[in-house]
Amino acid sequence: MKSNSARQAAISAVTNYRPISEPLNFLDTPTKDIFGCNVFNDAVMRERLPKAVYKAIKKTIRYGEKLDPMVADAVATAMKDWAISKGATHYAHVFYPLTGQTAEKHDSFLSPDGQGGAIAEFTGKQLIQGEPDASSFPSGGLRATFEARGYTAWDVTSPAYILVNPNGTTLCIPTAYCSWTGDALDKKTPLLRSMQALSKQAQRILKLFGDENPGLITATAGPEQEYFLIDRNFYYARPDLHVCGRTLFGAKPAKGQEFEDQYFGAIPERVLACMLETERELYKLGVPVKTRHNEVAPSQYEIAPVYENANVAADHQQLVMLTLQRVAAKYGLACLLHEKPFANVNGSGKHLNWSLSTETANLLEPGDTPHDNAQFLVFCAAVIRAVYKNAELLRAAIAHAGNDHRLGANEAPPAIISIFLGEQLSDVFEQIAKGAAKSSKKAGFLNVGVDTLPPLPKDAGDRNRTSPFAFTGNKFEFRAVGSSQSISGPLVILNTIVSDSLDYIATELEKATGGDPKKLNKAIQSVLKDVISECSPVLFNGDNYSEAWHKEAEKRGLPNLRDTVSAHAAVTKPEYAKMFAKYNVLSKRELASRQDIYLERYCKDIGTESKLTLNIGRKFVLPAAYRYQKELASTATAVKAAGVDTDNQTLAKVSGLVTELEAALNTLDAAINHEASGSVLKHAEYFRDKVIPAMLAVRSVADTLESIISDDLWPLPTYQEMLFIK
Repeated sequence: MKSNSARQAAISAVTNYRPISEPLNFLDTPTKDIFGCNVFNDAVMRERLPKAVYKAIKKTIRYGEKLDPMVADAVATAMKDWAISKGATHYAHVFYPLTGQTAEKHDSFLSPDGQGGAIAEFTGKQLIQGEPDASSFPSGGLRATFEARGYTAWDVTSPAYILVNPNGTTLCIPTAYCSWTGDALDKKTPLLRSMQALSKQAQRILKLFGDENPGLITATAGPEQEYFLIDRNFYYARPDLHVCGRTLFGAKPAKGQEFEDQYFGAIPERVLACMLETERELYKLGVPVKTRHNEVAPSQYEIAPVYENANVAADHQQLVMLTLQRVAAKYGLACLLHEKPFANVNGSGKHLNWSLSTETANLLEPGDTPHDNAQFLVFCAAVIRAVYKNAELLRAAIAHAGNDHRLGANEAPPAIISIFLGEQLSDVFEQIAKGAAKSSKKAGFLNVGVDTLPPLPKDAGDRNRTSPFAFTGNKFEFRAVGSSQSISGPLVILNTIVSDSLDYIATELEKATGGDPKKLNKAIQSVLKDVISECSPVLFNGDNYSEAWHKEAEKRGLPNLRDTVSAHAAVTKPEYAKMFAKYNVLSKRELASRQDIYLERYCKDIGTESKLTLNIGRKFVLPAAYRYQKELASTATAVKAAGVDTDNQTLAKVSGLVTELEAALNTLDAAINHEASGSVLKHAEYFRDKVIPAMLAVRSVADTLESIISDDLWPLPTYQEMLFIK
C-alpha cells in the first residue's frame, strides 16, 4: 500500500474544489450601508441614550474624563434592547489575556421570572464588571492556581458590537482584565494606562506652544496584516501546520518567489471571494479595512486598515485575525498567521503604523516646510530619543519564537533597531545638529517621459523597506512586529517610551523658558540640538540588510539582540522598571510577570515543535525512507540477478541519510528528555542552544530525503503543492 494516500486525497480534493456556500448578494446592500451596522457606535448611542447619558459617555471617550457609574444602568438597558433587536440572546465580556489571544465569557440575558417564564435582564453592574476565572491564564506569578478571582471591566472607549453566528448573535463588550489584587492580567489595561500617560505628556508640549486646553491626545495605529491562505485539505494532512502553525519539514520547491510574479498580481478567484466576505464582515463590525493585495510569497496576502485610536485599533486587529480564520474555513481554506509558515519564502509581519493626534490634527504631520514646523520637530525628536534610549525594549516587544524565524531574513528588518527618516527630515535634523534648520528639500514632481501621463507628485524622500522603524510621511511604521502577535504589547512600549521622552523635553523647555513664551524658540533649538547630537547613532537611511550596516551598528553601540531569549534577558534593567512604574503603565511585579510569561511561552512553543519534529520524523519521514530503501535494495538485487553489474549510488546515498536521520532523531529525543534546571530564563536558553539545533539537524536530513524519495512514497503535502495548487 502506498504511504501517501492522505496527500493524494488532499490534492484530489483541492483540484476538485467546489464552493460550499452560495455567493454573497453584494448588490443587495451597498457597502456604505453596512459599515458599523453591528456596532453600538456614536449614532446608535445618540439615538437610544438619554441626552445627559450620551453627553457623559462622550466626555469619557473624547476627553478621557472619569466615567460616572450612575449612567451605566441607562447604557446597559439601551445596549440590551439594541442587541436583542439584532437577535442577541447572550452578552460576552471580551478580554485579551497574556496568551495574546481573544477570550470571551458568555452569559444569557434571560433570567427566571419566578412564574415559570423568563425575562431579559442586563444591568449596569453586569455591564461594568464581569468575573471570569483568573487561575488558568498565564500570570507570571501574579496569581497562584488556587487564587481564582479575576475581573473584567467595561472599556467605554472601545465600542460594543454584535458577533453573528449562523445560529444566533452575541453582544460583545470589550473589557480590561485584572486580578483580585488589582494587577493587570491582560494586554488592554497597560495599553490604556500608556495612552493616558502619553496624552498627559503631549499636553505639556502643546501648552508650551500656546494651546491652553489641548484636550485628549491619542496614539493612533493602523496595523497591516500579512497572512497565507492554503487549502484546508493540505492543512490537515500536515500535523506540523495545524498544531504549530508552521511547517517543520519541507524541501525547497523548484519555484519559490524568485520570479516576483506573485507580488501585487491578480488575486485568484477563490481567494478574492474569501477576501470580499472577510471585508464585508469586518465592515459590519466597524473595522476600517482599506487595502488588499497579493504579497511577495506564493499564497501570501495582505489586508490593511486606515489608522484609528490605538486602543480601538488593537481590538479591531484581534477581530481581523479571528474573522480571517473563520471566513477562510467557509471557502475550504486555512488562514496561516504564523510569521514563517514556510522556509525559504517570505514570512509574514504586521507593520504597525503609529502616530499621535489631537481631535483635529496629526502631531507627526511635517507640512511642506518641516524646518519651520517647531511643534512637529519637537514631537519627532521625542520619538527619535525614545527609540535610541529604549531600543532593547522595542526589540523585546516583538520577540517571540515565531518572529525569530523572520527577523533579519530578506523580507524583514534585522534585530537591530534603527530609524529611517528619509532624505528631507534627515537633512533638517542635520542642520539642527549644526546650529539651526533654515530650509527643507522640496517634494516636486516626477516626469516619467510619457506625454499622455500627467506629472506625478513626488515625495520629498524615498521609502526604506529594510528599516525596522521608518518615518513614512506623517507617521512611523514599526515594521518588525510579527504577524501572529497582538499589537497591544508594541503599542504599550511605544507609548511609554515616547511619554518618557516628551516628559524629558517638556521639563527642559519649561526650565529654559521659565514661563516666558518669548524664550521658547531659543530653548527648542537648544534642546533639539542636544537630542539629535546624542541620539543620531540610531538614524540610518541605508540598507539594513547589508553586512556593512551590522558592523557599523556595532561601532555605534546599537544593541543586536538576535533571538527572543536574548531580547527578554536584556530588559531586566532597573531603569526600565522605574520608567514603567513612573508613568503607571506596569508595576515592577507586572513587568517581571510578563518576562516570565513570554519566556515560558517560548519554551512551550519550542517544546511543542520539538516533540512534533520527533513524531513526524519517526512516524512519517523515516518509514517512507525505509520503504524507498527497501525498493532500491530489491531493484539492485533483481538487476544483479539479471547479470547486470551496477553500482546503485542512490541506494548508498539513501542508506547513509537513513542512518543520519536515525542519529539526528535520537539526539533530538535526548535533548527533549533532558531536564534543564534553574530559572525560566535558563530553560529558555537550553531550548535555544540545545533543542533548536537538534530540530534543525533532523529537518536538514529529512528535507534532503524528500528530494530523493520516490514521489509515490512521500507522505506529506509538499511546498510545491501547498503553495501553488489553489
